Amino acid sequence: MSWWSRFFPQKEQYFRPVILVTGASSGIGLALAKRLMLETRYRIVITAREGSIERLRGILPEGDRFWIHALDVTDEEQRQRLVRDIDERWGGVNVLVNNAGISYRAVVEDMTDEDERRQMATNYFGPMGLIRLVLPNMRERGRGKIINISSVSGMMAMPTMASYSASKYALEGASEALWYETKPFGIDVVLVQPGFIRSRSFENVYYTEKSKPEVSFEGPYQDYYRNMIPFVGRMMNRAWATPDSVANLVLKAIKAQNPPLWIPATIDASVFYYLRRLLPRRLLLPALFYLLPKARTWGRRFTNKRLT
Repeated sequence: MSWWSRFFPQKEQYFRPVILVTGASSGIGLALAKRLMLETRYRIVITAREGSIERLRGILPEGDRFWIHALDVTDEEQRQRLVRDIDERWGGVNVLVNNAGISYRAVVEDMTDEDERRQMATNYFGPMGLIRLVLPNMRERGRGKIINISSVSGMMAMPTMASYSASKYALEGASEALWYETKPFGIDVVLVQPGFIRSRSFENVYYTEKSKPEVSFEGPYQDYYRNMIPFVGRMMNRAWATPDSVANLVLKAIKAQNPPLWIPATIDASVFYYLRRLLPRRLLLPALFYLLPKARTWGRRFTNKRLT
């Protein structure tokens, strides 16, 4: 140790934060992984289900600071193994980006208990399980970031997406409570809230036995499915935001010293945020309902509701 450093100790200069990103096989996760590869100050772990690992390795080559790890976020054993492996290799996770998620397209009546469990296990239980695993290390270090990729559906629900909205509402509520719990330990909690994104992600949805197009287009909810599916598609195709633009916001949150809890990631997310707060509640839902395509005629052939 030099005379200078003995009396004037330097700040830590070789700290290279470890970032864990789940659900990196496509969309926002993949876009974020590509950006992080260019940030040499970080060590990166990205995850995907086993079936996507080889394809990912063909897109993003692994190296001494970039690691691809298989993970089914709903599997507790796999979550524990992942965090244990990172601890052994790089000393723990400093930034957790919970991006993995799925979306069911089904009205409430068409969901089953098994479908509901799968939705919540992927979008809520899995992320919360990872948070519990990485928190002790972050707390002991006195710093860290937990970034949860939410959705505009976590602030406003839409028909045929009830369970997806429920999972995002749950994630939002838990993240808000976590913000209070971790603030004294120097840990930031962030909710990134994308709305409509110009991508093909709206096609990668899950259907139940009753909500599959070959069945649901003939049932009592056929008007809902026939109108909502193309409506969501049109909104996605017209959106200005892209997976890349959302990934840029996540990267800014990673670099920020004191990021806010809520980060609306698209224009429509910002609009809905203020609309929910400014429009009286008794007017909000009726107004939104009549903005949906042909909503006034939904279900008329299958109801005994008295017409007024």
